[in-house]
Amino acid sequence: MTMPPPRRATGARLQKDPLLVAIGERVKGLRARRGMPRRALAAAARVSERHLANLETGVGNISVLLLRQVAEALDCPVAELLGDETTGSPEWLFIRDLLHDRSEEDLKRVRLALSALFEAPGGGARKTDRIALIGLRGAGKSTLGQRLAAALDRPFIELGGEITRIAGFTPAEIQDLYGPNAYRRYEGRALKEILTTRPVCVLATPGGIVSDTASYNLLLRRCFTVWIQASPEEHMSRVIDQGDLRPMAGNREAMDDLKAILAHRSNFYAKADLTYDTRGESVEASLDGLMAQLGPLLGSA
Repeated sequence: MTMPPPRRATGARLQKDPLLVAIGERVKGLRARRGMPRRALAAAARVSERHLANLETGVGNISVLLLRQVAEALDCPVAELLGDETTGSPEWLFIRDLLHDRSEEDLKRVRLALSALFEAPGGGARKTDRIALIGLRGAGKSTLGQRLAAALDRPFIELGGEITRIAGFTPAEIQDLYGPNAYRRYEGRALKEILTTRPVCVLATPGGIVSDTASYNLLLRRCFTVWIQASPEEHMSRVIDQGDLRPMAGNREAMDDLKAILAHRSNFYAKADLTYDTRGESVEASLDGLMAQLGPLLGSA
């Protein structure tokens, strides 16, 4: 007697595979950190938006080749999506074992110790000689940065402007013409040039700089960083006032995307030396409040 084939679970009975769910969460998290709408990642990875949505929600299987395309579009190894990027050598395994289950504070101490070990001599420069403002677009970094630079009698620099000067294209044009990986290379080059030629300044950085760990780690080591915060609604309204809706243009879920980007970047922004919340404040009030917090640090640095 021939047994009938097993019936597949459907509807509410369908069980998602934990591995596929975990991969989907990592893809979604990396996409949010880079500020890429789902449709932009789908286009860069050459997969349908529906297929990408299924991947992010852990529904259905995905081929290894398509997963590689998604990883390339996110500029990360496939191993990072699978959750194991530290198996390339015995030394990596030893280091991973030493750091396993360490607290966030312990990991920060390790990062700072390694930075000190490998950092080139700074020539006696104080970290507070360069103040870098970080945070999501619409936080007020440019406006507040200009006022802060004037109050401290320092040059004000926008990293986006330096990228344009070096590349000959605006950051948006670089993204459109050459993609996010090329943009990150120009961003890193511009940052290194500023750190080499500008010993004293106030620097406003693009919101997505935290997506490139090399550039962001360099910024944390060589600048006194300040996370400028605002509410999601204020971020959005300020961006709209600037006439710029990238990367949310044409997206009916713009606010949801913005909140997701902020949520996935917050842990990285929180590595800043100082956090200042501007919500509900005028520019003048924010400047006064920020100067009050910076004053003792600048005097004792």
